[in-house]
Amino acid sequence: MNKVAVTTPDLATVRTLLRHAARAEILPRAQSPDPRLKADGTWITDADLAMQTRVQRELAALWPRIPLLGEEMTAEEQQCLMAEEAAAPDGPGLWVLDPLDGTSNFSAGLPVFGPSLAWIQGGQVRLGVVVDVMRDEVFSAALGAGALLNGQPLHVPAAPPPLAKTIACIDFKRLSAPLATQLATRPPYASQRSIGSVALDWCWVAAGRFHLYLHGSQGLWDYAAGSLVLSEAGGHGQTLAGETVFNNTLEKRSAVCAGDAGLFAQWTHWLAANGGASH
Repeated sequence: MNKVAVTTPDLATVRTLLRHAARAEILPRAQSPDPRLKADGTWITDADLAMQTRVQRELAALWPRIPLLGEEMTAEEQQCLMAEEAAAPDGPGLWVLDPLDGTSNFSAGLPVFGPSLAWIQGGQVRLGVVVDVMRDEVFSAALGAGALLNGQPLHVPAAPPPLAKTIACIDFKRLSAPLATQLATRPPYASQRSIGSVALDWCWVAAGRFHLYLHGSQGLWDYAAGSLVLSEAGGHGQTLAGETVFNNTLEKRSAVCAGDAGLFAQWTHWLAANGGASH
């Protein structure tokens, strides 16, 4: 992508860059993912590495002053970059990239995965883009300017079902055993899903495909872009402790979300009454 470097990233350029990179580096590798385990027990593929290298190179060509924090960097590199961003609130900010969110899905041939890219500056997520590679859907948002799906305005549905008829996206394995048991034995919703991609979880709540969401522990690169998409689409989210999910650190964060304000209030009340608030 040949453009003159400018100071402030613009959403349209970032959206195009990430979609094109995903189609070039992830899609052709989907038939032969060749997964292997990292030291932390999670999966990695050539698509993860190629995507991070390409996106980092192309972003640097456009906005050379903005460094990139990628999931596939070392923990030491990530901590250093995060500390530098936090120490310079008036600086150029920081890109945060998950080159392939849903690597385990990608490795197993499950067609739900894609990259997630956010621009953080001044202690806020200012831009976010998430690409659903196999559906060719691009979710994006700019702080204060709304959310988009494939370039068209995205809003959470205005008339959700009652709580007892909702579909919830729940990641059970990262919840406390008492809370997970309560959800499994007497859930307040009608049915439950888990799609294996945190970034897309947030975006699918924004699109109304899930009415409720709960995840016990997710990384900054997992949620930064998606949380902005949901917020700008009119949705609601917080941690199990009632805090904002984004706190400008690398700390793992829980997430409780809903598109509709009324459902969000009912969902958070139910969780607080069933052992969720202390998790």
